[in-house]
Amino acid sequence: MLNIIFTQRRGNSQGRSKITKTNKTNILVAVNTWLAVCLLAAVTACANSPNSKALEESLAADPKLKQNPVVFSSPPPAKAIETNSTAKLPPDFPTEIPLYPNAELIEVGGQTDPSQKNVRLRWESTDPVNSVQNFYSTEFGRRNWEIVSRPTAEGQGSLVATRDNLRVTVSLSPTQKVGGSTEFAIDYSKESPEIAASPQPNNSESSASPTASPTPSNSEGTTPTPSASPKSAKVSEEESQIPQQLRQYVADLTQLEVLKVRATESANLETASTLPKPNKIVTRREYARWLVAANNQIYASRQAKQIRLAVDSSEPAFSDVPKTDPDFSAIQGLAEAGVIPSSLSGESKDVKFRPDAPLTRETMILWKVPLDSRQVLPTANIDGVKEKWGFQDASKIDSQASRAVLADFNNGDLANIRRVFGFTTLFQPKKSVTRAEAAASLWYFGVQDQGLSAKDALEAKSPPAQ
Repeated sequence: MLNIIFTQRRGNSQGRSKITKTNKTNILVAVNTWLAVCLLAAVTACANSPNSKALEESLAADPKLKQNPVVFSSPPPAKAIETNSTAKLPPDFPTEIPLYPNAELIEVGGQTDPSQKNVRLRWESTDPVNSVQNFYSTEFGRRNWEIVSRPTAEGQGSLVATRDNLRVTVSLSPTQKVGGSTEFAIDYSKESPEIAASPQPNNSESSASPTASPTPSNSEGTTPTPSASPKSAKVSEEESQIPQQLRQYVADLTQLEVLKVRATESANLETASTLPKPNKIVTRREYARWLVAANNQIYASRQAKQIRLAVDSSEPAFSDVPKTDPDFSAIQGLAEAGVIPSSLSGESKDVKFRPDAPLTRETMILWKVPLDSRQVLPTANIDGVKEKWGFQDASKIDSQASRAVLADFNNGDLANIRRVFGFTTLFQPKKSVTRAEAAASLWYFGVQDQGLSAKDALEAKSPPAQ
């Protein structure tokens, strides 16, 4: 009975729930319909009102735009940026300016002053800074440029040189860029008033008189040059065998009669008008003989700088150079003066001189530089020599000779290595020296601010012009 009553109540409840949901749905539909009718009536009522026309005009398109439409152009394409590989030398670049062989032109600056035509060239090289500096110091001197200023020993500053109406400034950086490359700049200008006022080398064919020679004291910054050969003079067959860069050095020393040679071992010393067999390897005895003769001839008026020849009573410093040797006086004199290492100076335990052995590059510098500096050679190591000269084979140089090589660097353009071998990153210390190269090393004695050349000695011997 109870179950029947409960079942009836639950059925009545479910029936009332369904009726309630149906009523709610009907109410929502009625409300939405009423709202739609009201909205339609409002829009219809405003269709002809002044406000509706104002609203329509405010939202309408500007009639001016229809008459003069605006055209939007696309942005211009970006200009191509000139890369380093496209940098080229100016068409009027002066050919007399030396160019570093292992460098890439990365930028050409515009003419900052049209009246002087100043141009800047930026270069990049994988070589160290000192190699670039050595190259331009050597090339400017070899090509008869007047060097106005040069960088300091630490690499600070610029190398400035002038020639005719041209002024060149090589700006070097003492440090390298990350990655091992070196940047440097070359600025050159023409027709500058400063250039026109500077002395010009008198080496043109139309010159009536030779260039003025440097005074014996050689003012600082002046690089002496060898005597100019007459244009009409014919070059002999033997002279033509001498490298062109060394030819005039050899000619000056030949005129001084210091390059005496023997046709045979037993023959007497002879002086010829030209150096015989200039490309023949010079022996140690020949160079010792020439070294004493050249020094004493160039310093003929300054007895304090001459080397005293040894006398017969001297005890031989070398077992293979007895008193009977024809070159005993010169070789023994150099040993007694401490110019060449020997048992007398305590710098060598070798009692043999090996007079007929070939002269090597490092030995030539070891003997010659003490007569330039006239003081004790500085201490040196492989890193120091490599840093200054940039020699790739610095480790092959004898430790004793490296002191002279380092001291030679401090002589700037007058360094023996630069004068004899030009620009090089390989010293080749064990390589034999030719007669012409040996003669070129003897052309100048002294340091930059004081010294004498073979040219000075020749002019001192010449009678004064009437």
